[in-house]
Amino acid sequence: MYSHYFGFTELPFTIAPDPRYLYLSAQHREALANLLYGINCNGGFVLLTGDVGTGKTTVCRCLLEQLPASTEVAFILNPKYGITELLEAICDELKIDYQHSRNRIKGYIDALNAHLLAAHARGVNTVLIIDEAQNLGLDVLEQIRLLTNLETSSQKLLQIILIGQPELLDKLARPELRQLDQRITARYHLNALTRAELDAYVSHRLAVGGSDAPLFSRAALRRLHRLTRGVPRMVNILCDRALLGAFVERRNKVGWRIVNQAAHEVLGSRPRPMPVWRMALFSLFLLVLLLAGFLYPGGRDIAALVRLPGQETPAPAATPVPVPEASVAPVAAPEVEPDLLVASLEPTAAGPAEGLTPASYEPMPSRSGPGDWRWPEGTDLAATEPMAYQALFRAWGIAYDPTTAPVVCRFARSHQLGCLLQPVDLDELLKLNQPAVVSLNNALGQRFFATLLRIDTQTGVATLEVAGENREVDLAELRVWLNDRQLVLWRLPPGYQAPLRPEANSPLVSWLDQRFAQLQKRPPRTLKGERYDEELQLLVLSFQHHYQLVTDAVVGPQTLIQLSALTEPDIPRLTATEPEWE
Repeated sequence: MYSHYFGFTELPFTIAPDPRYLYLSAQHREALANLLYGINCNGGFVLLTGDVGTGKTTVCRCLLEQLPASTEVAFILNPKYGITELLEAICDELKIDYQHSRNRIKGYIDALNAHLLAAHARGVNTVLIIDEAQNLGLDVLEQIRLLTNLETSSQKLLQIILIGQPELLDKLARPELRQLDQRITARYHLNALTRAELDAYVSHRLAVGGSDAPLFSRAALRRLHRLTRGVPRMVNILCDRALLGAFVERRNKVGWRIVNQAAHEVLGSRPRPMPVWRMALFSLFLLVLLLAGFLYPGGRDIAALVRLPGQETPAPAATPVPVPEASVAPVAAPEVEPDLLVASLEPTAAGPAEGLTPASYEPMPSRSGPGDWRWPEGTDLAATEPMAYQALFRAWGIAYDPTTAPVVCRFARSHQLGCLLQPVDLDELLKLNQPAVVSLNNALGQRFFATLLRIDTQTGVATLEVAGENREVDLAELRVWLNDRQLVLWRLPPGYQAPLRPEANSPLVSWLDQRFAQLQKRPPRTLKGERYDEELQLLVLSFQHHYQLVTDAVVGPQTLIQLSALTEPDIPRLTATEPEWE
């Protein structure tokens, strides 16, 4: 229902284990590396465990896509079998004829052994993957261990991967399974996503679904992590329902109230009674305060502040000293921060006309430090965000009016630009080398937005546009006042919909090959189809390694930004340094 409204090419938060949607956090990369290592060890067991919904099956699906063509796989999804049924299921997966051996364990083993020997002679490796392995009985697990005895004089014929919930670890710790436990050559336990990983996870799924826009506010993401405890499956379910809620309310962004409503609809809201120990502790605390009020001089003032639940708390006698906003951590506070997706601004003077060359708008700079910045009196701080977007689009030679196009990233996409919103620091911005809308705090703790236009690495000075005026500030000061989320615009290649993964088919492949041909000063290759092949993957890996990007051969926004900076001289840049790559 909401896919067209938000510009998705497909629904981004389904719970199907689609490898394209796998967000490779640090722990997921390590889990995948452990699985690959275990398979390459050529023998023994590989173990992957994790709580419900942490992405075990999705990691396994991703593993299957990376196995060489000379590998055959038997994938058992529902292992609630006895020994005979499991052996039949393995034979079915490997297309082994066992009719003459039906209901005889030795017959199944002989047929399986003959098949494995024939596969080994052809240079084919066989892998058995069992999901939900915690459901296997002890006798079945022991029989699976015996399958690893099928071997030649030099190597095992069957590699086995067990995937399961933490209960599987308890089973393997039992004395009767110690032989199986000792044969595990690689093991990894997947935990839930951290707060930072959840932000990147949501952004990744939105991008694969076809939207570069930051559709969830920071408050919504905080609430989402608290409700789901970082479990990816629950994140998917709540995000899907929250996007539906935003669509029904005709909002362009999901706030924490919509996330709460989605949780109420999906999880329910049954009130839980306060535990007896907590109630006793609370009563004891009240009793101590009341006794202190009667025994301590001036205790009436203390006792007057103690109120039972439901009673009003009297107003304090003195006005408290104001505390800067930035020094107080908000707890479930109303969303007052301006959307990074939707710009809200009263009509302002029009910017430069469409068609200006990038970076042609040059207000006169003035030198001041962030600690001295004050927003002009009579101007709403919330207006700093849309005005910063106007300046960013001007750097690209585009006139932007937030009153007619409030959805920033949708407007950007209409001009063949993408939005990259990530928790990046100043060093990451320098690496991207593109103008950005940055979030800052001044000395009073007030949050506002500015446009980072240029950085002079020789003098250590950055140029920002604030309220239509250029301000110069030392990079050391900027690091202090810079918040952790910035928005960068980048030029979308023709046909780009989502990050390009190895072996995928996409029109982006031709564009990539042409760009690398331009860098290597060679004619483009004659491509057969649109497959992202090994030769192009090696070029991408070398490129990513050179620019200290995640070296995974996945062509996403950061790789494309660096590639565009090398091959498109007309895009705006933060620094005047010409990038190089060989």
